Amino acid sequence: MSTEAARTGPAPGALLLCRAAPGRVAPVAGLLREPMQLTPAGDAWSVLVPEGRPWRDGAEPVDRVATGWATALAVGAPWPVLALWWDADYAGFTLASGFRRPVGFVWLASGVPAGEVEAMRTFAARMGLDPVLDVQDLDRLTEPDSAADARSRLRGLLAVLARAGVSLPAELALGEPAGRLREAAARRPDSRPVERPGRREAGAERDPVDRTRLGPWMPWTGGPMARALALAQLAAGLPLLVRGLRRRGGGWATAGALLLAHGALGLTYDLTRPRD
Repeated sequence: MSTEAARTGPAPGALLLCRAAPGRVAPVAGLLREPMQLTPAGDAWSVLVPEGRPWRDGAEPVDRVATGWATALAVGAPWPVLALWWDADYAGFTLASGFRRPVGFVWLASGVPAGEVEAMRTFAARMGLDPVLDVQDLDRLTEPDSAADARSRLRGLLAVLARAGVSLPAELALGEPAGRLREAAARRPDSRPVERPGRREAGAERDPVDRTRLGPWMPWTGGPMARALALAQLAAGLPLLVRGLRRRGGGWATAGALLLAHGALGLTYDLTRPRD
């Protein structure tokens, strides 16, 4: 019997909201080497729907995996990544942005808050939300409410984020199992599967990528800033990878491996590209 089937509560699942268009998210998401579906999620937002094999196989909790993925995606990109996750006992979110420490909040399955109010306010500040109206609504999510469960708490969070342009497709219902969510995302006409870098490069001639839209952080743009970022990614990736291997943390190991690979790719391109 699978781990997911043995649970008495809701099966684990997660979504990754990226504050960027799908065309900018796809090249980075492929480096995670996790089967995902990518689809628009509002004005300049995208959502990644993972298959969820790491937690479905029982290797690691969904919150840790989702946090590792969000950190890996955000550390090399100029846009933040918000991981929404849930399992039989808890639900919550983690916001990753650049090299800053991720911030998030957790609720019990019954909706009882289990996080720090200050973390919610830090989240609002990093997202650029209204310091009065939006923060008031977020504060309510940190207060006891006998009529609210964890799923409704996440829906309340999305209601606030709607003012920042987030519009999650109706088919992606929070609290559903990962596999069901990915199937629902795949049926959308505006979605695409995330491919690994090798497969994407092999098909580059058939479906060329407009690299000018990917931003100055991508390694193939070259230049002093890209070189500095590649070095920073190598410096940050090694300790993350070591930490993940020592603690058998798949999320941290994935984040470290992604940073090392991305940094090495950037330095390789910088050393081999033609000079003017």
